Amino acid sequence: MSEWASHAVVLPGTGSDAQFAAAAFAPALSSVGTSAVAVEPDPNGVVASYEAALDAAASEHGQIIIGGISIGAAVAVAWASRNPGRACAILAALPPWIGAPGDAPAAASARYTSQRLLDDGLVATTAEMVASTPEWLAETLTRSWRSQWPDLPAALIEASAYTAPDRELLARLRVPTAIVAAVDDPIHPYDVARIWHAEIPGSSLSTVTLADIGTDPGIIGARSVGALSASLGQQDSPNPSSP
Repeated sequence: MSEWASHAVVLPGTGSDAQFAAAAFAPALSSVGTSAVAVEPDPNGVVASYEAALDAAASEHGQIIIGGISIGAAVAVAWASRNPGRACAILAALPPWIGAPGDAPAAASARYTSQRLLDDGLVATTAEMVASTPEWLAETLTRSWRSQWPDLPAALIEASAYTAPDRELLARLRVPTAIVAAVDDPIHPYDVARIWHAEIPGSSLSTVTLADIGTDPGIIGARSVGALSASLGQQDSPNPSSP
């Protein structure tokens, strides 16, 4: 093929929403002629809603590009590994952990937030989050948390228990993959992204800061699309569908 796949599905992170995922990936994908559809998570079955959207898109469009943030990135890799030939590229931003979540910061944060929501309610917990979170992220989570309430605690608990791809699965992946890590994100440690990069054959790794994302979430897509193009040696005519 001489062009990027025509269709992409992009998956939000835990507690986030389709609006942010679209802002992160859609502009860069559009620049290479790919239409991106962001999935709105079902808080009563986040992973199932993501997998259903991927199944439907692949059935309709054939090979697809998958973009994902945090747990969305983990689901993207896991789905692609179970569905060989259906994903032609993965754009994985802020990978959360490897294998079982254990005490991974993202999982611990989700468990803590879920309990605070159950104990104190949405308004008080949102106020606590806003006081300790960068403005851009606080605005995003205030919006997405409100839209997923009152089922948000269940979504967070589900995410905190999700078994992400382990090293063996990552090493078996045969899909061109671009990873984007925030070097100053304590919830999604840079070391996790480095391990994903080391294990996934032929993957690329780009870095940003949280301030970069706050200024323009589209940097996630720009870095991942650009890195994938470069890793394939096709800056002028990107082609993630090629082997």
